Amino acid sequence: MSAAPATTRAPVARRGRRTVQGGGNPLVYGIALAVVAVTLTPVLYGVISGFRTNTDLSRNPSGWPSPWVLSNYTGVLTDGRFWQYALNSTMVAVITTAIVVVAGVMAAYPLARYQFRLREPLYMVFVLGLLFPAAVAVIPLFIMITNDLGLGNTWWGVALPQAAFALPTTIVILRPFLMALPTELEEAAMLDGASRIGFFWRILLPLSGPGMVTVGVLAFVGSWNAYLLPLLLLREDGMKTLPLGVADFSTRYAADIAGIFAYTSLAMIPALVFFLAMQRRIVNGLQGAVKG
Repeated sequence: MSAAPATTRAPVARRGRRTVQGGGNPLVYGIALAVVAVTLTPVLYGVISGFRTNTDLSRNPSGWPSPWVLSNYTGVLTDGRFWQYALNSTMVAVITTAIVVVAGVMAAYPLARYQFRLREPLYMVFVLGLLFPAAVAVIPLFIMITNDLGLGNTWWGVALPQAAFALPTTIVILRPFLMALPTELEEAAMLDGASRIGFFWRILLPLSGPGMVTVGVLAFVGSWNAYLLPLLLLREDGMKTLPLGVADFSTRYAADIAGIFAYTSLAMIPALVFFLAMQRRIVNGLQGAVKG
């Protein structure tokens, strides 16, 4: 008599487990697919349109290439100015990323691990920096970088202000990540004779790798896509970055719509591939920041 109820309850439990494991809200999936479609459709349209001729685009703007041509992409890839622009964008992005990661982790470390009187007000200064747009400071930046520092038309002249505007986001992400590291590690290191600087270099930096990768990728992609500061500070054609090169190409060859699509697609591919390759580490770093 006691076995019968157990037999009747078991299938219900198994059905419940199957529902939890395989179930999902169709509305959530629908919204997710809609967001993916809205995000990827312009990108795919631009990439595919680069394989079309201008006549084909004007005849059927929303159709498939007929015929498929490679001359638009090969024309861009054989243009020496494109590679010069790509080199400038790469160097500015690398310098910006290095400054952001090094300065950000060094600033976030005392704000996360030290106890001093003005720690929270100082942290709020960086938080308020998130509300400060770069467009507000373009005239003072131009005067300071060009006249005072003499860094106009240089990689460093663009990288320094870009890093300064990226530091608030970096510190906001890294501070909770560093706070989440156990205090027992620091106490054990102190008992072994390590100083605070030694603990920072030997223990904290290796453990904070996911957070540093996250802010580094965000800084690199943001620098690669930056337009306002390079437009303001880079006036020589040989020092322009890819976003400026795209705008210059669009102005010079306004009638070559297919070529503009090809140029724009090639300009965004490096940052897109880099971001997709590092997305798992970005998520891991952000998860550590949220847990902190």
